[in-house]
Amino acid sequence: MNNQLVTIDYIVFGLYFVILASYGYYVYFKNKVAAGSSTQSFFLAEGSLTWWAIGASLIASNISAEQFIGMSGDGFFVGVAVAVYEWAAAIALIIIAVWFIPIYLKNKIFTMPQFLKTRYNDTVALIMTIFWLFLYVFVNLTSILYLGSVAINVLLGGAYLHAVMLVLALMGLLITLGGMKVIGYTDVLQVAVLIIGGLATSYLALTKVSEVFHLDGSAINGFKMLIKDSPDHFKLMIHKPVAGDSQEYINKYLILPGICMYFAGQWVLHLNYWGCNQYITQRALGADLQTARSGILFAAFLKILMPVIVMLPGIAAYVLYKNGGLEGFNGVKDTAYSSVLAFLPSGLKGLSVAALTAAIVASLAGKLNSISTIFTLDIYKKYINNNAPEIKQVWIGRVTMLSAIVLAIVFTWKDLLGIGGEGGFTFIQKYTGFISPGVFAMFILGMFWKRTTGAAAVVGLLTGFLLSIFFNSYVVGIFGTETILYTAFPNGKGGFDIPFLINMGWTFIFTALVMIVMSLAGPKVNPKAFELDKGMFKVKPVHIVLIVSIVLILTALYAKYW
Repeated sequence: MNNQLVTIDYIVFGLYFVILASYGYYVYFKNKVAAGSSTQSFFLAEGSLTWWAIGASLIASNISAEQFIGMSGDGFFVGVAVAVYEWAAAIALIIIAVWFIPIYLKNKIFTMPQFLKTRYNDTVALIMTIFWLFLYVFVNLTSILYLGSVAINVLLGGAYLHAVMLVLALMGLLITLGGMKVIGYTDVLQVAVLIIGGLATSYLALTKVSEVFHLDGSAINGFKMLIKDSPDHFKLMIHKPVAGDSQEYINKYLILPGICMYFAGQWVLHLNYWGCNQYITQRALGADLQTARSGILFAAFLKILMPVIVMLPGIAAYVLYKNGGLEGFNGVKDTAYSSVLAFLPSGLKGLSVAALTAAIVASLAGKLNSISTIFTLDIYKKYINNNAPEIKQVWIGRVTMLSAIVLAIVFTWKDLLGIGGEGGFTFIQKYTGFISPGVFAMFILGMFWKRTTGAAAVVGLLTGFLLSIFFNSYVVGIFGTETILYTAFPNGKGGFDIPFLINMGWTFIFTALVMIVMSLAGPKVNPKAFELDKGMFKVKPVHIVLIVSIVLILTALYAKYW
């Protein structure tokens, strides 16, 4: 792809960078005393983030290159069904706002390893601390940096990969060094750019569809034409394949196995990500309960909007490609979003690149802050220097951030981890999906069942990992392609696969059963169990209104596109 940007695009992008840096500088120096001396202010922005800053920061940290590139690509391949990753997340956020956050805040939980230490023991906490640090540095941070660099480099003509990589790393680091408050409030600006630029891209893609079909050039008619031309791309449920279905259809089902994924796998994925993940929960852990709940529910509203930004351009690219309206496009799904950007006029291309950059930088900053928080509070302060003053802990956090981003650059410079070969989304799922069921079982049983023991937590973590490997690699060879638990389908490579979300669901269920059986051998009430009362979970009328509104919107969407 040739360089599509012109001078005005670079000016627009430059303005974004200057405004972002200036705003971050202002927020930092306005709160310099607190940010420089207090660990809770630096790592959690305790008590200073508003509900809208928390909600915006959650979305900015979540949406990155893998959404813009990967979800747009899946929109091209599968269609609206991929929106489940955003819309089911909205329901998961409601569950977390009502039931998870009160437990964290009442017990003054600041990190996820601290939760495991408080509820179980030091061994469980240390195992997971080390795992999370490796995961965040060598999987999440590297994949965000690599995918983001590749995506922007393509838009710049393909000759600036390493320069883009360094700029993204520097921008993420500069924001992170100011602490969580700088991250939280700059994320508001990042989300605004992300939404405006993303909507502009979707709007122009729809008008292009309208023009190709010789309509009046309006976005509304372009959207109607998408539905008319490719109705199969507007079905939320992909039904179980039957004999005679094409390999392409089977591949769609393997990614999104219809109604079956809603019984366990989808909820394990979302509740673990949004409720048991330092990278995400950290935004709300420094606030009071009502502010945290409002922020999380605001994020749930934004999640409903996200498919319009990150999925719809992919569907538009599919319809245009199918009807000869995308000259030079090779049909590779992960390049669908970049192909749509070619339709944008000068200036708007710069805004769209800024939107993509905003998503990447916000995710890098959030991940760096989580890495430094876990290392400083759960490794350095606990095992290296128990009496470290708060100002030293803050500087250790900053050194950790710098070390983490340098490691990420080293490993992505020549793609030593093979992220490009596997694909970013596949790479992340490969290394996080095997552990998610066990981690979620530890958290959910630890929160709500007082009998769960520390020994059961350790065994559950190992069981979840081993069962994930078993279901994904060996179960078909031992028990065949059709059992009461699953159906395996041809993968087009000479073998058979079970949909990943089905595997995740069964792995969680069996892991939880193992933990329950083990815990039954212990005391009826574990001494380290959390004290729960109904008052913790009482929801104010304003939050009830928000929750009901979200559910009604999602109900209407599912009724329309089922």
